[in-house]
Amino acid sequence: MPIAMVVGVLLCRPLAKLEAVTEHTLTPMLIAAMLFITFCRVDIRQMRLHISHLWMLLIQFVGAVAVYYAVTPLLGETVGQGAMICVMAPIAMAAVVIGGMLGGNVTTMVTYSLVCNLATALIAPYMLHAFGNGSCTFMEIISRVAPTLIAPFVVAQLCRLLVPKFAAWFAAHSSLSFYLWLFSLILVMGRTTAFILDTEADILVEIELALVALVLCIAQFSAGRLLGRHTGDVVATTQSVGQKNTIFAIWLSLNFLNPIASIAPTAYIVWQNLTNSWQMWKHERANKR
Repeated sequence: MPIAMVVGVLLCRPLAKLEAVTEHTLTPMLIAAMLFITFCRVDIRQMRLHISHLWMLLIQFVGAVAVYYAVTPLLGETVGQGAMICVMAPIAMAAVVIGGMLGGNVTTMVTYSLVCNLATALIAPYMLHAFGNGSCTFMEIISRVAPTLIAPFVVAQLCRLLVPKFAAWFAAHSSLSFYLWLFSLILVMGRTTAFILDTEADILVEIELALVALVLCIAQFSAGRLLGRHTGDVVATTQSVGQKNTIFAIWLSLNFLNPIASIAPTAYIVWQNLTNSWQMWKHERANKR
């Protein structure tokens, strides 16, 4: 993963052009394919709501408001919005893949992904009305989520029902999803780097947004880990709380907040993938032992 991140940074301009040529559809297609492979492992009959899902939603939405009011008086409105969106963003699409590789309960994470994104579509417009320009709607959010989350889930469940051998093959080769994620990570890092280079903002504000994102990344992964110790699945809650859908958060920032605030979720991409790299290295080392 660190190598993929470096490659994305070094090739930021060609990758940004590639994304522009494909009208920014390449990354969502990769994520949808990646999730389809993972969802082939999930039996819909085993999906259950859990008390941990409620706690994670409270961390997401109550935490976002608390962070906004804590940061804004100290660092200003723009940094406050950036901090808020780093907490309010729903669980990352790739969190299920990474969590599964780390030994987490995939079914629990898939259930939370669906619940979390639906809750975000319902609640985020009100929060953006209070702290942003207020023009966001439920349908705008669902239209962003459905192609990359809901559609792969529905197709995977239909495959399990109608062509079980086909779905079973993907379930048995679920590691393929990780390599798709690596390629999408290269693209995301390329777009991220190009965006930062082209952003005209005060350098001090950019540094503040990046540092706030770092603090929130550590805090959210830590909160998820602490919650997991009480609910029995540390990996699932750690990934669900800490790993954010930063592409979606950047889109929200650019369209419904001060666009400069999008630097915070942009920086969060780097911090959360460095964190996941360390977690995967530690998990692999433990398995070898």
